[in-house]
Amino acid sequence: MAYKFQTAMPGAILGTQHIIAFLLHHFTLLYAGVIIFSAVELISGLMLLAGFLTRLAAFLTLGLSFTLMLMFGWQGATCIDEWTMAASNFAMGVTLLLLGGGAYSIDSWIARKSPKLLAKGWFRWLGGSTPLPLSEGAFKKLALALFWISVVFIVGTYSYYRGSVVTPFHGDPTGIKAHHIALTDGKILDHKILSVKMYVDEGTPTVPAHIISIRLEDASGKTLEIWNGKTLSHLDPKAIHNAFAYQKVAPDPLLGLKAGLAAEAVLDLPLSKAVSNPSSHAPYRVVMQGINGVVSTGTVE
Repeated sequence: MAYKFQTAMPGAILGTQHIIAFLLHHFTLLYAGVIIFSAVELISGLMLLAGFLTRLAAFLTLGLSFTLMLMFGWQGATCIDEWTMAASNFAMGVTLLLLGGGAYSIDSWIARKSPKLLAKGWFRWLGGSTPLPLSEGAFKKLALALFWISVVFIVGTYSYYRGSVVTPFHGDPTGIKAHHIALTDGKILDHKILSVKMYVDEGTPTVPAHIISIRLEDASGKTLEIWNGKTLSHLDPKAIHNAFAYQKVAPDPLLGLKAGLAAEAVLDLPLSKAVSNPSSHAPYRVVMQGINGVVSTGTVE
């Protein structure tokens, strides 16, 4: 689950990526969060299957679906998994919230055994197989409000993730077809180490990105240092400072470096000869070559 959460970070929306990062840095909260999330999913699902406190279970389902769509809705090459599951559950949750349990639900059985509960507002709001304790006009307004919330949220997220609503169809926001790596905070340390932060911010979560070469160039494009695949595959693990304990950047015995989606690390690459610090008006450039042909660049100041 922790790996799954981390791979969701590049495409998560409305600030949920920061919540995920915070949890990944605090194991106790992460562990508790995973247990609570899984328990709510299991218990609310059993409640829906049995028709016990159906409206409460439907409300919990809405919360889960809302969270899942913001975090994981972008994943899946054609939107056939995370987004579709969350969208379907959201629509079904709204329907059950309005209608309650059916004739064969535990809510209906409880109502038959204890007819007095039908007069209790809390029972009809949380469960029950009878209409909500609202006037016909109020019920219509609630139903229409939930309907439009569902339409705007579901269609809006699909439009953002995939298009096909007011724009042509497009791939997910992170570019699922090829990994991309953002390079930041480049600097020369003591004239003998290139320090640079890398973050795999695009690509598929099913396979890691592979980096087969890194080079340092001056402002004119002249190569000052190059680390090929063999050099990177033997890079001292202590020179790789990973930000997270799950998806990591690590040496690969054959291909250089490998890094799962959302892996973030600071690399300390040793220079074979002393290199002066770049001037403020002519920064150096670090160029990272992936096995997929994608080149990532960043400045060294």
